[in-house]
Amino acid sequence: MGSWSDETAGLVTLPDGRRVRGRGLRRDLVASAEPPELGVYLSGRRPEEADWESIWIRWSDFRRPRDPVAAVETLRRVHAEAAGRRVEIACPGGIGRTGTAIAVLARLAGVPAGEAVAWTRDHYRPGAVETPGQRRFVTELDLSG
Repeated sequence: MGSWSDETAGLVTLPDGRRVRGRGLRRDLVASAEPPELGVYLSGRRPEEADWESIWIRWSDFRRPRDPVAAVETLRRVHAEAAGRRVEIACPGGIGRTGTAIAVLARLAGVPAGEAVAWTRDHYRPGAVETPGQRRFVTELDLSG
């Protein structure tokens, strides 16, 4: 089990100290010296096979995940595993869906629902969480269970 180096591109440190990498599949290459141990890929189509454990969440561009319950279960697992593994979250562009997932992780790490999108934009990418539907997904989720 490993952790990301401090110089990792796209690295986000959540308020509880867990770290994940956000990335755009079309533009951000995986550094061969530091591949993820678990990758979660948010896309309308199944991504290419990876050399590491990976999970696909069916999630079309500018939308919410096709199965929100399963997506949140996966993000809970990501949050838990990020305590000791190199975990990455990625979609083709690395902004909307990836940002939305990171905002949910921020909520799981203690950021209040109404602040999670702004937190993500400050700590990941300024344009993250692109659509009103994605913002509502982040803020309206009941994560108490």
